[in-house]
Amino acid sequence: MVKLINLYKGFNIKSRHTGSIILIGNFDGLHLGHQKLFTLAKNFKKKYSLKVGVLTFEPMPKMYFNKSIKNFRISNEKQKIKLLNKFKVDFVIIKKFNKVFSKTKSIDFIKNIIKKKLKARFIFVSNNFRFGNKREGDVNQLVEYQNKFDYKIIKPKPLFVKNKIVSSSLIRNYLQNGKLDIANKLLNRKWSIEGKVEKGKQLGKKIGFPTANIDIKDYVLACPGVYAVRVKMKNDNKIIKGIANLGYRPTFNGKKILLEVHLFNFSGNLYDKDLSVEFLKFIRKEKKFKNVDQLKKQIKTDLLVAKKTKWAKNK
Repeated sequence: MVKLINLYKGFNIKSRHTGSIILIGNFDGLHLGHQKLFTLAKNFKKKYSLKVGVLTFEPMPKMYFNKSIKNFRISNEKQKIKLLNKFKVDFVIIKKFNKVFSKTKSIDFIKNIIKKKLKARFIFVSNNFRFGNKREGDVNQLVEYQNKFDYKIIKPKPLFVKNKIVSSSLIRNYLQNGKLDIANKLLNRKWSIEGKVEKGKQLGKKIGFPTANIDIKDYVLACPGVYAVRVKMKNDNKIIKGIANLGYRPTFNGKKILLEVHLFNFSGNLYDKDLSVEFLKFIRKEKKFKNVDQLKKQIKTDLLVAKKTKWAKNK
């Protein structure tokens, strides 16, 4: 878990954080739409001299209710916390979403959590926000009770880019369809996967291109294929250029989704190391080759493309 000074795992927060501005949502990816929301919240913070807090849920409710959803997340929990920290919110509440909490009645959520526990002054939610047992609560109910429980609902207008509402769903769609450049623009940064290097079958090493293998776990499966990437190691500011294959390795009849990263000008043992892999450019879709020689020939071509990619350290 990434350390954050004001991180809560439930609703028993310190008195200095009660009576705050509360933003509620999954905030998957912390995209431009979310960033607009945080900017607005900061304006409220300045105007009313209040603190800003975020209430989010783990696992994401959609994944909790539908166990068949495996590859869905744009960012994992650690990344979400780091990004929220970057946006300088005052505190974060990560509520474990489980069977007991899922059965909370919507009126009890308003009365016992929003009012009694958090004493929220302003609540920022999207128009499609649903809560409570069987999703019975909505924004209209929150508005209905705002005078009684002394809070104010803020429903920011969605952010449109090229006539489309910026949302986590839209970004997932772009990633899945190989439109990495658009996804990165909507994220306002490079999309990345964080994970621990696992020992694989060393197929890359056998054909002259050793790779660091990472299980993508719950991350959304971006379009299977080859990408130019840059890699950061945990607790190390050094950035290493590389190329990655995300997918099933059809030439070797692979069945498991795997991220394989080949680092340029690097030698050393990466097993059990935590890496952050940033995706810079989509090079081509994954394909099955007739033999290993054809694959090696294609990899050499891919390497030339990857090495021509712009590697700026900023967005």
